[in-house]
Amino acid sequence: MTWTRISTAVVHEGPFIAVRQDVVVRPDGVRGTYEHVAMNDVVRVAALNDMGDVTLVEDHFYLQRRRVLHLPGGGAEGQEPRDAAGRELAEETGLTASHLKPLGVIDPLPGVTAARVHLFVATGLRTGAPAREATEAGMKVITMPLREAVAAARAGRITEAASVAALLLVSLELEGGKK
Repeated sequence: MTWTRISTAVVHEGPFIAVRQDVVVRPDGVRGTYEHVAMNDVVRVAALNDMGDVTLVEDHFYLQRRRVLHLPGGGAEGQEPRDAAGRELAEETGLTASHLKPLGVIDPLPGVTAARVHLFVATGLRTGAPAREATEAGMKVITMPLREAVAAARAGRITEAASVAALLLVSLELEGGKK
């Protein structure tokens, strides 16, 4: 059995998200409601330079009430994920990539949103000037060896879910290529 949507209503709509309330029939046959967030898919980019260093960004997140270290990325805004990944990388870091390879897709909060995060690895990097949004004014670019970034994720210093997933996938991919 699966979930069946009977109807849907917008509870709140803002520029980036909508909160919806659906009337549903659950898999057990009981009728109920289900609230969820409707939003665009997101991208995260693990940009690797020729020395094996990864570029991260750090900025203040309102809900966490602290600075968060994570991979560059953001909303796909209706673009193809690869195009959005290139745009976000350039906007936040000034880097452009000759190659953007998909790493995979994750469902970060499947009980809250259907939005997915598309993960990429970027190589063949060229430097340029960032073109950040006003909310990213305090963003800082940090480059570190990939192994240090993975260690930071394992130690809880990098906590953003998609960044953790992408760092681990890149690390596994590179280890697989060395065998």
